[in-house]
Amino acid sequence: MSEEFEADLIVLLDDDGEEHAFEILDTLEHDDKTYYALYPVYEDPQDQVDAEGEYYIFEVVDEDGEEQLAEVEDDDLLDELDEIFSERFESLYDGVDEED
Repeated sequence: MSEEFEADLIVLLDDDGEEHAFEILDTLEHDDKTYYALYPVYEDPQDQVDAEGEYYIFEVVDEDGEEQLAEVEDDDLLDELDEIFSERFESLYDGVDEED
């Protein structure tokens, strides 16, 4: 049986109204708030290689009764969330062989 993997994608609008596509890597409940780890999706494969695995962390916020994603402004909280997400990624991918 063949299992196909499809990435969970989300498109966000920046302050200038430009669209940016991201893959949802993981979600996390922390201190009664929800956070997303998002990896940018690039049209040019070389840009994907150059990104070096950098991902972004956003917080789910309620704005006028609608859920939206916002940047995490608190650097200490961002560092804490990055550590938690990194540990989760390591446990998810532990033992997965990388191609040479």
